[in-house]
Amino acid sequence: MSSLLTVEGLAGLVFWVLIATTVVGAIIATNARRLTRAVAGLALSFVGVAGIYYFLASPFVAVMQMLIYIGAVCVTIVFAIMLAEPSNEETEGKRTKITVVFGFAAGVLLFLGLAVLGRKTSWNQVAERINDGNITAVGTAMLTKYSMVFELISVVLLLAIIGSLVLARAGRDKV
Repeated sequence: MSSLLTVEGLAGLVFWVLIATTVVGAIIATNARRLTRAVAGLALSFVGVAGIYYFLASPFVAVMQMLIYIGAVCVTIVFAIMLAEPSNEETEGKRTKITVVFGFAAGVLLFLGLAVLGRKTSWNQVAERINDGNITAVGTAMLTKYSMVFELISVVLLLAIIGSLVLARAGRDKV
């Protein structure tokens, strides 16, 4: 274990802070009782993911994460919440002990599976395959090799916008 006063130690600390930001945001998003707090937790989680992308030497992907997911998806969800008519009835789901136990067990299994996968991966080979991350290479790859994925992401974002508009329109009285 390296000291915090070295570059490796400080980089490790920054990485763990970004991981903690992502996990805390996800916990807030899943456990919040109010939708606005859940969206704030989701945005915090997205900020942590963008930081991890930047930490992994992909500043373009980090900026796109901020622009698309926080700037578009989270803001669209907030607009849908603001435009929807408030409901008087509580629609909160019931939490029983069995659902809490199964949810916790699923989370532990997922964590252990990812930890084992992370330990068995040869990270030196992964680092050699990554290009320099310049915007020209990313843009060329996105519009040639990964064009189908790029278009599917566009469709998903369009569906998110249409869904938020439908939610917003259904929540308003006809004037």
